[in-house]
Amino acid sequence: MNAYQSGERKIVPASLVYLYRQREGAEREWLLIHRQGREDDIHSGKWNGLGGKFDPEESPWQAAAREVHEESGLVVAAERFRWLGTLQFPRFRPDRSEDWWCAVLTAEVSVEDSECIVDGARHCDEGTLHWIQQSRLQGLNFWEGDRHFLPRVLDGEPFFGTFRYEKQKLIEWVLEPRKTN
Repeated sequence: MNAYQSGERKIVPASLVYLYRQREGAEREWLLIHRQGREDDIHSGKWNGLGGKFDPEESPWQAAAREVHEESGLVVAAERFRWLGTLQFPRFRPDRSEDWWCAVLTAEVSVEDSECIVDGARHCDEGTLHWIQQSRLQGLNFWEGDRHFLPRVLDGEPFFGTFRYEKQKLIEWVLEPRKTN
């Protein structure tokens, strides 16, 4: 019996969603959350895509649609999400014996639909939402590992990655490109 079967460790499935919009004549903008909502948040102070843990019997696409709506108020149909990658975070929450497994999805939202989110004015339990121009992303406080896979997200290149953290410091990582059929 392995550690998952015995209950010694558990896998937490989650969605990580990167929504973007393209205004005419402007560079692409990405909807990110600046995490600052809860004191006990391991992501506090970081910038992230939207998303969160799957509900039981929920597909990655359904989880993405639900989380996007809960966090931003946007309604994006599950079928509009494009699967872009898979990320593993072994022992991401060692205090809870949790290994995280994330489905990374993207979707384009129309400028009209996205207007309901005014930069910095939309708050949710986790933090504040902002539309960030693609050229400004590098200056934000992301998790260290995000800097390795985020360029693939921005370019729409499928990938698979494993990122190991110890005390919130990246100690080892692997990122592999994946081909789509």
